[in-house]
Amino acid sequence: MANHRKLSGELAIVTGAAAGIGEVTAKTLAREGASVAIADINLKEAKRVASEIEELGGTSLAIQVDVTQSQDVAKMVESVLDRWGAIDILVNNAGGFNKFTSLLDITGDDWDQAITLNLKSVFLCCQAVANNMMERQKGRIINMASRGALAPNPGGPDYLPYASAKAGVIGFTRLLAKVLGPYSITVNSVAPGTTLTQRVIKLRDPASLKRIAEAAPLGRLSEPQDIAETVLFLASEGARCITGVNLNVNAGLLMI
Repeated sequence: MANHRKLSGELAIVTGAAAGIGEVTAKTLAREGASVAIADINLKEAKRVASEIEELGGTSLAIQVDVTQSQDVAKMVESVLDRWGAIDILVNNAGGFNKFTSLLDITGDDWDQAITLNLKSVFLCCQAVANNMMERQKGRIINMASRGALAPNPGGPDYLPYASAKAGVIGFTRLLAKVLGPYSITVNSVAPGTTLTQRVIKLRDPASLKRIAEAAPLGRLSEPQDIAETVLFLASEGARCITGVNLNVNAGLLMI
């Protein structure tokens, strides 16, 4: 890790970092010199990821957090500040859903849970780090959106509550970029397409994954590293003049 220093000395939090896109993103930021807090509700796996980063010469901290709870989020930020004294990068990656439910079968609780996990959590985490970033006139916030927020999936079903929450993430990102811009803080979002994580492989059948890949101009699905490298760019000095932007990473499935 010592040979790659795009984020040398930077201090980052990645939520939902114990698996999938979050894990790969955390390891990528660490590879580039950032100290990374692995924030996840699954402490055992968060410790595993943190240990793997440390073994490669990086600096990491595992934190158990439920990002839907404001007190948990506050404790997460406090832990990072106690350890490192500042927060330069926040990656709001935690979110997702575990089943497809048709329109007529979606309950109010289904809706509330999706909005809370995928949208409210982003607000809570951004609010919690804002004071430190504003005082220091420095910060990068990257929020994880979804291609589903912008267009229906060409090769399989969509989950309305999740897609709606992610659309909210894109709107929130743009508004927050305006609010925090005067403090030299950039706020952007990344919208992955169907990405080959273990969760997605379990959630979608092979035929659906094949249809989605075939519908993409590049003829493939995104992989977690594709998303991680985009987050890295947005967190780096190379993106210092980019804010309020949503970057689509989906092999061309969605072109706007």
